[in-house]
Amino acid sequence: MLTLDTGTASKDCTGHSRRDFLRVGALGMSALTLPQFLAAKSASAGSTQTSFIKDKAVVLLYLSGGASHIETFNPNMDVPAPFCSMTGEVKTSLKGVTFGGTFPKLARHAHEMAMIRSFAHPVGGHEQAHVHVLSGGLDSGKPDREFFSIGSMYARLRGTSNPKTGMPTYGLLTEKEVDGQYRKELGRVVKGSAPGSLGGAYGPLNYEGEDEEGAKGGRKRRSRKSRNKSSRSLMDDMKLTIKADRLGNRKALLGELDTLRRGFDRHQQFGTLDKYQEQAYDLVLGSAGKAFDLSGEDPKLVQAYDTSRMMIGHKVFRKSTLGKQMLMARRLVEAGCGFITVHSAGWDMHADGNNPGMIKGMNMLGSTLDQAVSAFLADVRQRGLSDKILLVITGDFGRTPTINKRGGRDHWARLGTLAFAGGGLKMGQVVGRADRRNGEPDSDAVTPRHMMDTILHTVFDMGALRLVSGLPRDLMGLVESANPIHALV
Repeated sequence: MLTLDTGTASKDCTGHSRRDFLRVGALGMSALTLPQFLAAKSASAGSTQTSFIKDKAVVLLYLSGGASHIETFNPNMDVPAPFCSMTGEVKTSLKGVTFGGTFPKLARHAHEMAMIRSFAHPVGGHEQAHVHVLSGGLDSGKPDREFFSIGSMYARLRGTSNPKTGMPTYGLLTEKEVDGQYRKELGRVVKGSAPGSLGGAYGPLNYEGEDEEGAKGGRKRRSRKSRNKSSRSLMDDMKLTIKADRLGNRKALLGELDTLRRGFDRHQQFGTLDKYQEQAYDLVLGSAGKAFDLSGEDPKLVQAYDTSRMMIGHKVFRKSTLGKQMLMARRLVEAGCGFITVHSAGWDMHADGNNPGMIKGMNMLGSTLDQAVSAFLADVRQRGLSDKILLVITGDFGRTPTINKRGGRDHWARLGTLAFAGGGLKMGQVVGRADRRNGEPDSDAVTPRHMMDTILHTVFDMGALRLVSGLPRDLMGLVESANPIHALV
């Protein structure tokens, strides 16, 4: 058995805990450990039950706090203030289409994108809107309504782990936030990403950014004696013990994987592993280890992603890690993850005591997004992954078409930010339109449900999926009624 033990015994309604990361383990709700699964797979001709799964992946860049639709993808500069972008506009690679003024690099990729200018929903409070958008509107805007996130739905349909690499299907990339407002938004995106009624096994594995060296609250390295204990136990159990508070720390995880690798080398030397145990080791060490280790990347590419020179926050600041998160998202897709949410906090630009105004906020966060996403799009294109990876950019809602007296925009759910790139969908277009004031859709509204259905259409063969037996009734109902954005599919 190969187990990643997080040291927590909490279980979902199926009796499985997050340590089933799994026995790296148990695929779906099976009791098979990874070596057992590999053995069973070798004796099986395979199952038609997974024939609906496409070789696609989703990276959802979530701009929590409510990114302004006006200062992002609909600057509306043909009308007077306040209904136009406070940061101006830049021309894009699409004739007649402009982006907000903080996106000069991303503007060169507009022909690879589809901008939705009629994205709307009815929920104007942060916590409820996070749930509403991240669940594809399944909560119906009601706080007491059962819901599950789009990522969890995908994990339920695809399986909790990639059968070839052992990597979790659903991941959440976050950062240790130091600003109080950013920490609130982090909690909200975690809540919105939850598996809800599907059960804890289908929630995301949260890959939280590691502590910077010397940062306050940084964790000490475990003693050599403790690390060796993990290594010695491999002979008996192939068990890698990591405390829950270390599992999200990529630097700590790499250290633990190094320990596991040394144990594997020793077992291999003495011939104590069967071929399926060797395959299990290879999947974990090869897939997980490589995904978290950036040392093999071209330094020029890492530099292209790097946003660390930009400080983000309002009362307390930290270096931006959005570029590193986007690079990690690409690497996790290559390692076998299928749905990755990347969290970017701070887009609540009221110009009040907790938040900056529009100009200051967009010069800060808009610039980090500009570099990180343009680097991501160039990178996946160069690697031939543009059709494989669907990038979705959205947030909890948009901002008011008016400007408050402090120079900020307030909550506005009647229009919001939504853009797509890649995934084999029809790019190089603007879908929908806003009214002259940039406050309401002036065409049929695109809703979070349309966004979710477009994602499902991208990653699944919906016709084949409708023929699958044994799915929960609520999931089957969503599949049968799916209505993607027709201009994209």
